[in-house]
Amino acid sequence: MVNRIAVFLVLGLAGLSCSLELVNPRLNFDVIDLKAISTDDEQCISDMEAVKGALSARNNWALQMIDSWGSFPSGVLYGTFYSLGNFDECIAINQAINSSQTIQGKYCFAGIPLKNATEIEALQGFSIKIATCFPASCSGSQMDAITTQLFQSLYNQTDLNVSLSVDESGCQTSDATPWDGLTIFTVVILSLLAAIVTGFTLFDYFLCKDQSEYKNNQILRTQFRHFYLIIEQIPVLVKIISARANSRSLFRVVDGSANPNVIDCLHGIRCLSLIWVVYLHEHMYCLISPNINFIYAISWMEKPVASFFQHGYFSVDTFLFIGGLLVSMTALRTMEKTKGKLNVPMMYLHRLIRIWPVLAMAILVYVKLMPVVSGGPLFKSGFHGKEACVNGWYWDLLFIQNYATEDVVSFGFMVSLSSVFILFLFQCLDQSWYLAVDMQLYVLSPLLLIALYKWGKKAAFGIVVLVALLSGCLFATQMVNHYSMLKKNGGGDAEANQKLYLATHTHCAPWLIGFLFGYFLHLNRGRKYHLSRLTVWLSWTLSLALIFTSIFALYPAGKWSASPLSTVAESLYYTLTRVAWPLALGWVVFACMQGYGSLANSLLSSPLWQPLSRLSYSVYIWHMFIQEVNSRNVRTSTYFSGYTVMKNFWSDFGISLVMSYVLYLVIEAPIGGLDALW
Repeated sequence: MVNRIAVFLVLGLAGLSCSLELVNPRLNFDVIDLKAISTDDEQCISDMEAVKGALSARNNWALQMIDSWGSFPSGVLYGTFYSLGNFDECIAINQAINSSQTIQGKYCFAGIPLKNATEIEALQGFSIKIATCFPASCSGSQMDAITTQLFQSLYNQTDLNVSLSVDESGCQTSDATPWDGLTIFTVVILSLLAAIVTGFTLFDYFLCKDQSEYKNNQILRTQFRHFYLIIEQIPVLVKIISARANSRSLFRVVDGSANPNVIDCLHGIRCLSLIWVVYLHEHMYCLISPNINFIYAISWMEKPVASFFQHGYFSVDTFLFIGGLLVSMTALRTMEKTKGKLNVPMMYLHRLIRIWPVLAMAILVYVKLMPVVSGGPLFKSGFHGKEACVNGWYWDLLFIQNYATEDVVSFGFMVSLSSVFILFLFQCLDQSWYLAVDMQLYVLSPLLLIALYKWGKKAAFGIVVLVALLSGCLFATQMVNHYSMLKKNGGGDAEANQKLYLATHTHCAPWLIGFLFGYFLHLNRGRKYHLSRLTVWLSWTLSLALIFTSIFALYPAGKWSASPLSTVAESLYYTLTRVAWPLALGWVVFACMQGYGSLANSLLSSPLWQPLSRLSYSVYIWHMFIQEVNSRNVRTSTYFSGYTVMKNFWSDFGISLVMSYVLYLVIEAPIGGLDALW
């Protein structure tokens, strides 16, 4: 056995030696003309001379510098535009030449524009990114000429009409960026909060027995360091901060059938919409990864299943519908008890306490801690929304970022194919636009609540008219400006997305319809509707027809080969579906409450949804952190497929649940408990 191991080691070392000798054997290092370096930087020239000499002598560290390079990728016509090389091999180079000279590896991308290299029109806008490795003392612009020389040497072509450009902004070395004061503050505040929660949890665990016993006011005796403590009831502060107590509250399953004020099916609807949001974002990150089959990814968007991805914004409409419904029901119930009085300042305060701390900490974690926990060839710039956060974090905390100026709310095209664009929204936190819309409508809700309480159905009719007027505004905005939201037409440019998708006045119809539906449930609470079988079947058929029409109506027009859809038709689609979707959800909720939900009610009202429903806000905030870290941490090219997306989804969703659970215990639950004391 030992002899076999020795043989394998000898063969392995021999193979390693041969491989080092065969590193890029076609490269002729004699063609490197250091005079081509447009710089007076003696350090750069000295380091390049040392590298050239070491390459001629076949020194291991110099061979590693070349070995870490990428190569011209195969499958360019199939959408392979990245060759990532070996990132870690390059930045690990740290060779001392003499007492005053040390060469450090620097990883950069050399771009080859396809505009002049191919006659295929669809590829004209692309650049091939090939990994390179140079001494850290040299800048990207200084290496342009050297890179072009090596490229021409490799392919034995000196008359190629192709020039390589090294982008300095994407270059990386092994030097870690020092933590600034805000990064240290973020780590300290999270550590402090975690320490406080841990301390109260230990107190709860060692000094308190099963907390359910406190309900019977039993006197508990616990021995701790030979002393006896008599506890008649659990301290309030321990209940609020202890991870043990908050975990029990989080995972507690409650039977809501006995309480008419509880709508069990909302848990399932909220959770399924949350999963849809996460899955939508997973597709987005997979599409912008360094795929070897981007052309297939584009053709995949023609498939029927891709409609769930392209129209995933209906999941956010579901959140708005639920938000409006709950605001109406709970506030009207309170006003009924207080004879029309509504404590508006406390309404706002409770809402801010619920949302602000998690959102503020998320901004800090995304911007400051993402570079700490991740890195890789595609991660030089850190979190993609960093610039927007630095310049306009306060817009997110004021909940007006969806109306902020374009230098704060900007849009970037991560991947483009001629007229085909995959749009990536560059706000501070991409998902926070929904919080802005929901908060703005919540601020206006007291006016609607007072109107409903005073004038009842007349005010409800006024809200219906308001929905019609705002829907007309959406239709007119898209018609007059000839906006298109189809992916093949660009998926909506920056202006179109801001006016049709992000703006509260054009996206508030689902919230207002949910608000009216909550008023309807409030008026008819405790009432049992007796519907005929035919009515139930027709209602379910209509509801499902509205849902699936909203998702699949644009499937034929979305094909790349399909004739362009008229602006009128597309405007009607976006206007009517923004009303049809919440109306369909209204029937689903009503049917489940009245006993006509059948299998849908069994699924949506399952108590298993309750823990995830309570955790939904944290998951919504934190899931994109995990997705971006994992997608931009890759070291090799990726492959896009439905299975790959599903595999990545379950991985990212699982880690997001763990991260959300921990931060829920550390931030959201304790602050929510303190807020409940008021």
